[in-house]
Amino acid sequence: MIRVALPYHLSNLAKVGREVAIEVDSPVTQRKVLDALEVAHPTLRGTIRDQATQRRRPFIRFFGCGQDLSHEAADDPLPEVIATGIEPFWVVGAMAGG
Repeated sequence: MIRVALPYHLSNLAKVGREVAIEVDSPVTQRKVLDALEVAHPTLRGTIRDQATQRRRPFIRFFGCGQDLSHEAADDPLPEVIATGIEPFWVVGAMAGG
């Protein structure tokens, strides 16, 4: 099971807790995690990534193991501690402003 930590607005939209567990086949990648998350919680479709292009939305970031994974390729394997559920895959709403 993969653990996915969601920001408040997305967990509220999906009517789940701040962290959800989903089943993902190996190799565990960002694309597979997000695909499984959207299947399990259809209300999240289009909120984390664009439905047409499948690209991450501009103000959404991905973190894991203390690293920003936002610019990693969607099909690159995630770190083993995320793939085994030891550490969560964090979806974070980024902030902008001055």
